[in-house]
Amino acid sequence: MNIILAQHHGMCFGVRDALRTTHTAAQRAPLTILGQLVHNPLVDRHLAAVGAKRGDLDDLKSSTTHQVAITAHGASDKHRQAWQNAGHSVIDTTCPLVKKAHHALAILVSDGYQPIVIGQSQHVEVRGLIGDFPQAVVVLEEADLAQIPVHPRLGIVSQTTQPVENTLRLVEAIKRLHRSSEVRFIDTICHPTKQRQTAMDDLIRECDHIVVIGGRNSNNTRQLAQKALSHGLRTLQIERPEELDPAWFRDARNVGVTAGTSTLDETVDAVMQRLRQIAAELRTTPVHEFLRSMLKAA
Repeated sequence: MNIILAQHHGMCFGVRDALRTTHTAAQRAPLTILGQLVHNPLVDRHLAAVGAKRGDLDDLKSSTTHQVAITAHGASDKHRQAWQNAGHSVIDTTCPLVKKAHHALAILVSDGYQPIVIGQSQHVEVRGLIGDFPQAVVVLEEADLAQIPVHPRLGIVSQTTQPVENTLRLVEAIKRLHRSSEVRFIDTICHPTKQRQTAMDDLIRECDHIVVIGGRNSNNTRQLAQKALSHGLRTLQIERPEELDPAWFRDARNVGVTAGTSTLDETVDAVMQRLRQIAAELRTTPVHEFLRSMLKAA
């Protein structure tokens, strides 16, 4: 059983900076994070251990601390201003690449385009993107395109963690449906997401089993797992090494490993160590035990 770690995997610079900023702020003074800083339960536990509390971006009464933090997924200017007006010191940990998406959408609106966001309508990043633009339409599948109004100019951005293929497919579909409209697409899919998706393509060509590490509510992690599944590979999405079952790898030859952009380096290292242990165990398992376990599983 060979173990192949993706060339690009794990925590991106935006998440790393958000975690560092929040950790420092929580040590300096009481802090409330207005949501889940990043979609990773291990990060949640770490921040709770240094005293950070959890609040609700939509509820000004959810924080008893002077310091509050906007999560890495960003927020609307309307929300940010509301917390400042309520007397709070607002620490903004929004990823710079999410800020780029906000800026792109604002430019499209100011230039007279009907704003369209490709992404998950209930995802915190998307809610932040459209928070200042109630006229924006959010689409994720071709069935959603019927919501787009007739307009001479259509401006499109994407949630930063959307799959490139799906985003480009929807842009082309919008152009076909609105042939008389000017359609402008600003690519706001972040570079780390693209790197991890491209690295997954490499794993798909080499591997028969894929392990994806990351929070279960992490969009970019889920997209990596879905990509492997769509190519027919046995795929397992986990949050911690304890979830690895040696029996799952009985027939594995090449196991690919990757991780979402909010996954801690320590978690990736622990998963790799556990996989190496499993590989060693499988090598030393007597043939008769292996066959018996396979027959039992069948």
